[in-house]
Amino acid sequence: MLGLMQDRPLTLTHVFHRAEQYFGHKTIVTATANGETSTTIAEWAARVRRLATVLDTLEVSADGRVGTFCWNTARHLELYLAAPCTGRVLHTLNIRLFPEQLVYIADHAQDEVVFVDRSLLPLFWPLVDQLESVRHVIVIDDGADAEVPSDPRVHDYEELLAAATPFEGRFPVLDENRAAAMCYTSGTTGNPKGVVYSHRSAVLHSLITLTTDAMALSERDVVLPIVPMFHANAWGLPYGCLLAGSSMVMPGPNMTPQAIVSLLERHRVSVTGGVPTIWMGVLPLLPEHDLSALRTILCGGSAVPRALSEAYREAIGVPMLQAWGMTETSPIATVSSPRSHHAEWTEDQRADYRARQGVPVPLVDVRLVDPDTGELQPWDDQATGEVQAAGPWIAAEYYRGEGGGAQFTEDGWLRTGDVASGDRYGSVRLVDRTKDLIKSGGEWIGSVELENEIMAHPKVAEAAVIAIPHEKWVERPLACVVVKEGENVTAEEILEFLAPRVAKWWLPDAVEFIDEVPKTSVGKFSKKTLREKFASPRVS
Repeated sequence: MLGLMQDRPLTLTHVFHRAEQYFGHKTIVTATANGETSTTIAEWAARVRRLATVLDTLEVSADGRVGTFCWNTARHLELYLAAPCTGRVLHTLNIRLFPEQLVYIADHAQDEVVFVDRSLLPLFWPLVDQLESVRHVIVIDDGADAEVPSDPRVHDYEELLAAATPFEGRFPVLDENRAAAMCYTSGTTGNPKGVVYSHRSAVLHSLITLTTDAMALSERDVVLPIVPMFHANAWGLPYGCLLAGSSMVMPGPNMTPQAIVSLLERHRVSVTGGVPTIWMGVLPLLPEHDLSALRTILCGGSAVPRALSEAYREAIGVPMLQAWGMTETSPIATVSSPRSHHAEWTEDQRADYRARQGVPVPLVDVRLVDPDTGELQPWDDQATGEVQAAGPWIAAEYYRGEGGGAQFTEDGWLRTGDVASGDRYGSVRLVDRTKDLIKSGGEWIGSVELENEIMAHPKVAEAAVIAIPHEKWVERPLACVVVKEGENVTAEEILEFLAPRVAKWWLPDAVEFIDEVPKTSVGKFSKKTLREKFASPRVS
């Protein structure tokens, strides 16, 4: 017996039409080089309709890849809907990748057209002649004074829209399994791999962002997505905001702490999201600004230091809401939202919980597996295993079968490469990446836990812990520490601070003071760079 419900496809066309019909009065503000611009969703939707026919005019194929090389702006958001709503595939290019990686990605995806913010032309244009599939480059004038090349492949975004006839009626995407967007991983080994999101996965992921125990996005919110729109669809915030009817504030190219905190204050932002390094920069500015409208600071991309979350709670009464995921998980997989059994806990216990990655969101399944034996690990908060994930917005394979399926199990789960434990309530506590675990004398040491403890030191700004070769113990931890501006601290003080907090054999063999922790293109700590710098073996 079958159900008798309507079979309506889950496509992003619904997200667009819902926003256009019900939330036309809501606003999208964009910070530009020349000040702020503001548009309504009704005005934005009219431009999306024009952009839809522009893609036809440019003869982008029916499922052609539409590349973007842009900041977080309302114009970029137009592309977020125009491409998938016409059956094409949005391909956000990471502006922070090395040139050879960008060339590889654009060619591998077979981008036919790339939309580029004018301020980013100096990065993009030197690569154009190496991009075999790109036939058009559309320049979006964001107020920068970068020279626009005189080349038949180059078009002006506003001129194309002005000449276009708006698409009329409802967008006709009917297959929910059709590709909607793609994003390449920022892996440190081998070439980046393409993750292809379907309309169905994007819609379901967007619905989860509206749930109370995830982001709880609503029509009442003003949302500032600081996480780049070129990174895993900005954690789903753009589509989630349109589905909920939230107003949006786009930060544009100025990502300085002062610019961010000013936007938070001026627009009474209630929800925002970014990586820990962003929030470390904003922290010293908090006493100077009124952020009383802020209710949620979503933080992810790497483990959130307990000290950072607590510093925000003490300064403005709002701790971090930690989330975990990756490009392959669209990316929200777990969220460390408050739970009913926390009611009787002390503030210190709640702070410990907020330092965890949290409980899997609905429709995402997570299991912990011993990477050596393949055995499932118990959720007793003691045993650790590789985090494996499954769900309707979790990748099943990479574009073109890259990677040979090594990151996927025989029964269809994603092998995330993260190592964690889990408690009986389902809360995941990230221990490390499999490649970053330190095996000393046959025992494992978690670098993430060590980093969090070091960053609790009041004079430490950042810390990364890596494994270095050791003649006796095989590997030992080395702490790479960035000291806060104007402060002084010695290696001995760091080790004394750590001594009562971790097992004695976990204590780093040495502390190296560095100017900054190197970052990947998405703001994560680049431990590979540190390992290359401090690779010399040591003896006891």
